[in-house]
Amino acid sequence: MTPVKPLPAEELYHPTDPKQFDFETTAELEELTEVIGQPRAVEAMRFGVGIEQEGYNLFALGPAGTGKRSLVRKFFEERAKDEAIPSDWCYVNNFDQAHKPYAISLPAGQGNAFCQDMEKLVEELRTSLAGAFESEEYQARRQEIQEELQGHQEQAYEDLRSQAREQGLSLLRTPGGLVFAPLRDGEVLSPEEYQSLPEEERTRIESTVERLQVELQKVLNQVPRWQRDVRERVQQLNREIADLAVGSLFDELRQKYESFQGVVDFLVAVKADAVDNVHNFLPPDDDAPSLLAGVLRGAGGGRSQRGDPLRRYEVNLLVDNSQLEHAPVIYEDNPINQNLIGSIEYLPQLGALVTDFNMIRPGALHRANGGYLLLDARKLLLQPFAWESLKRALEAGQIKIESPASAYSLISTVSLDPEPIPLDVKIALLGEPLLYYLLSALDPEFGQLFKVMVDFDEQMVRSPENQAVYARLIATLVQKEGLRAFDRGAVARVIEHGARMVGDSERLTTRVRMVTDLLREADYWAGKQGNGTVQAEDVQRAIDAHIYRSDRMRERMQEAILRETILIDTEGEKVGQVNGLSVLQLGDFAFGQPSRITARVRLGEGEVVNIEREVELSGPIHSKGVLILAGFLGARYASDRPLSLSASLVFEQSYGGVEGDSASSTELYALLSAIAEVPIRQSLAVTGSVNQHGEVQAIGGANEKIEGFFDICRQRGLTGEQGVLIPASNVKNLMLRADVIEAVQTGTFHIYPVRTINEGIELLTGVEAGEQDEEGRYPEGTINARVQARLETLAEQRAKYSRANGGGQADK
Repeated sequence: MTPVKPLPAEELYHPTDPKQFDFETTAELEELTEVIGQPRAVEAMRFGVGIEQEGYNLFALGPAGTGKRSLVRKFFEERAKDEAIPSDWCYVNNFDQAHKPYAISLPAGQGNAFCQDMEKLVEELRTSLAGAFESEEYQARRQEIQEELQGHQEQAYEDLRSQAREQGLSLLRTPGGLVFAPLRDGEVLSPEEYQSLPEEERTRIESTVERLQVELQKVLNQVPRWQRDVRERVQQLNREIADLAVGSLFDELRQKYESFQGVVDFLVAVKADAVDNVHNFLPPDDDAPSLLAGVLRGAGGGRSQRGDPLRRYEVNLLVDNSQLEHAPVIYEDNPINQNLIGSIEYLPQLGALVTDFNMIRPGALHRANGGYLLLDARKLLLQPFAWESLKRALEAGQIKIESPASAYSLISTVSLDPEPIPLDVKIALLGEPLLYYLLSALDPEFGQLFKVMVDFDEQMVRSPENQAVYARLIATLVQKEGLRAFDRGAVARVIEHGARMVGDSERLTTRVRMVTDLLREADYWAGKQGNGTVQAEDVQRAIDAHIYRSDRMRERMQEAILRETILIDTEGEKVGQVNGLSVLQLGDFAFGQPSRITARVRLGEGEVVNIEREVELSGPIHSKGVLILAGFLGARYASDRPLSLSASLVFEQSYGGVEGDSASSTELYALLSAIAEVPIRQSLAVTGSVNQHGEVQAIGGANEKIEGFFDICRQRGLTGEQGVLIPASNVKNLMLRADVIEAVQTGTFHIYPVRTINEGIELLTGVEAGEQDEEGRYPEGTINARVQARLETLAEQRAKYSRANGGGQADK
């Protein structure tokens, strides 16, 4: 087998040549208008904003910082420019059922005019009605009605007095009411004189009084009817006068809004209510304040806002689109239920919570109605009731304001039931892929309401053409953020770091937020150096400073290794012991850490025991990788006999969970070393997964893993023997640090690309792996031959043990 050669320095880092750019600084570049690196998302957006069928709302999914909101908003705004401004919406009082306010739609700008017209109307009603009811004509006609009542009463009393006088009696008005008293010579008799009258005379007088009392009661019974008749006539007079006083005012408004039936109906209802409640427009009578006026009087002596009876004639302008130039595009940053569908506010009054149509508040759906709405999916799902309210509104095609507290009987108070408003909106949810797939799987209504998936990629191909476009992106971000211009060397360094961010020399990150942060920090360091433009050194300093701010834990873990608290060998040889490599992610900072992996073998029944799994520290993928090892061993070395060993594998000094299969090749090397009893070079570290055929497969975090082992070796002293084995398929991912590349150039550190376990075990042991011949045997002295021989010996020992124990199984 041809020995694996270490990678040359040229393959460890793929730089961007600043000379390929035809500009000196980004100030010379045109602003980037198109979206780069997202062809699938752009096409989905075109489709999503173009289709007008129900349910074709959008879900933009992708990692944070990929520009989801910017792209969606850009498409929405471009589409909105060609669409009409939606209507204004108002709520007005329902005079028949006050708890069910009416919704009125008006062309954009007319809602505010309607509010002002109603305010002006109320003021004019005050003036006109006050003048009408203070006129001499009204006072005279009302006086005439009242005098007519008094005339009826006086005439009835006078007739009764005449009857009494004819019977020798007088009708007297006393504090206790009307009474009849006997007369003598025109004078009322005293009690003593009355008692001195003959009994026959007293009996006659009492009989007459009883008869007249009956007549008096008849008169008194007619008084309420006369008063009621007077009140009705006064009310009729008031309505007549009020109608004459305000008729022209309402006629003008009805003519102005004759095209809007809702407004016309409201004006008719306002006029009828105003005519029936004229007293609300007249100055209060300070001499005889009504109970209602007393109740509604505020603490300061005037009317409170809630208590003003004229509030019912106001207009609650819920949505005012007068300032828009086209259809609205709204982003709701805090999508709680009331911010989404609107709310009904309450005021405490006399120990109770009260409300009216003026206290209805709009939500994002109202403001975006007729246009476009953007929502953060995670924020939306975290808010109680918000997700269900949004789905209900989309399914019904209308916005119905409801109080969750009232719906779930959390509060007991009188509430409103406003008329629903028709909903016509295109919604885009912004979220991570996991949220989209969870909603698709668990919410059957989700797929009916959000049919368009806008899938954002976090990387793009790193071609010369795309690097030129990426330079324009950098220029656009620099201009947008108001930063210093970047020279072409700085642009090249940003592009290189963009490849490092995605861990692939052939790709660039599309996470614009991370690129923007790098540009801001590089600009800061350029300012500290007094540079007029940002240079490559400033970009590198920004990268280094960010790493320094984030790598405290990496530094502490490396200290633990260097102080031998965590045992990692970088020199010598050990049987069944290999340096594995893992990646730890803390926030947005990832770093590599070497781990000691050991294997022990003994006679058994073909089990490869994953100690991490036995103590529940192994994730399912890692456990799968270990189980693959048993398949590899059985297929390669024991296809015609039982696999008669028991092996144990463990990550030494691992106190947390282990997940992923990137250490499966490392574990296999340790296992082969333990079986063949051949030591492994501790100066090498290994990463890579393996399949049952012994092929080494790609893993993630190759750069961080290499650098993690390199840092330990460098601090202990590079010997020229140290290095890392990586899968050959990961070579394209390499974008290593400059100090690693320098060590490779000087021959003090090596990186080996391996394709098979045979290649790797030869590097680790210095012993040839050996190829199988036609009879299934391996050359003498090779690693594979030693493994095969050891397994055959274990199989024989197991058979011998089984015979000696009467066919029993070998001890595990």
